[in-house]
Amino acid sequence: MTAKIIDGKAFAENLRGRIAGHVARLKSEHGITPGLAVVIVGHDPASQVYVSSKAKQTVEVGMASFKYELPEDVTEAELLALIERLNADKQVHGILVQMPVPKQIDPNKVIEAIDPAKDVDSFTPANVGKVQIGLPGPVSCTPLGCLMLLRDQLGSLEGKNAVIIGRSNLVGKPMMQLLLRDNCTVTVAHSRTRNLAEVVRQADIVVAAVGRPEMIKGDWIKPGAVVIDVGINRVPAPEKGEGKTKLVGDVEFSSAIETAGAITPVPGGVGPMTIACLLANTVTTASLIHGLVPPSDLTA
Repeated sequence: MTAKIIDGKAFAENLRGRIAGHVARLKSEHGITPGLAVVIVGHDPASQVYVSSKAKQTVEVGMASFKYELPEDVTEAELLALIERLNADKQVHGILVQMPVPKQIDPNKVIEAIDPAKDVDSFTPANVGKVQIGLPGPVSCTPLGCLMLLRDQLGSLEGKNAVIIGRSNLVGKPMMQLLLRDNCTVTVAHSRTRNLAEVVRQADIVVAAVGRPEMIKGDWIKPGAVVIDVGINRVPAPEKGEGKTKLVGDVEFSSAIETAGAITPVPGGVGPMTIACLLANTVTTASLIHGLVPPSDLTA
């Protein structure tokens, strides 16, 4: 068996097309232009590229993009004051502060300062709670993208055995809630789980988000299982030349592809979905702020 490669890039492109259609309707029928504000502190090259990509895609789907670049030595008070202004700005429906922030700033204070109604990353305690009890609102972007890919591959997820490897607040925990909501039987495992390989072998769905390159081997995968690899790890690539590197996931792709039914590659799998789901969440928050029902094809 050779697994189907799940093309996250193509799915994300299709999703952005649907988002653009919903944005056009919000504009024409309600006079609403969803607006996304992204705040970046410092000049980390990787973060700069990521934020520029977000801004570009925001404009491409017809939304308003607001970018704020703050110096590395900005004070916590100055950053919190900017967030407060964005909370009050009626043109802004989504606020994202690019992490990590410099050491003089408490990231928890930053997250708590964002109005939950505009929290498109779903990091605030209020929105984390909403996901847990099933209330409408934005869902963390990466788990939402994983869920969309799983539904596209499997249709109904009801009754599936799912194993999530990783228990982070960013991916593992919200992913658990989403899969439970779709009536999966969910096990959350991690690097210290005993007999981890045996646990994974029971899964119809594997979501790998542990942050260790190629930790999950192909012989851990149940034949026909769907594997969603969230990991993005840069490792040496001597085959490309001295000092060269490459990106790999948390799953050993070369062996897992021989066993899985479908699998996301790294890169090109989950990664493109994250920004697309950020845009989807901005449409969701814009709709809710104005008392409208969010589009069902953009939500969990």
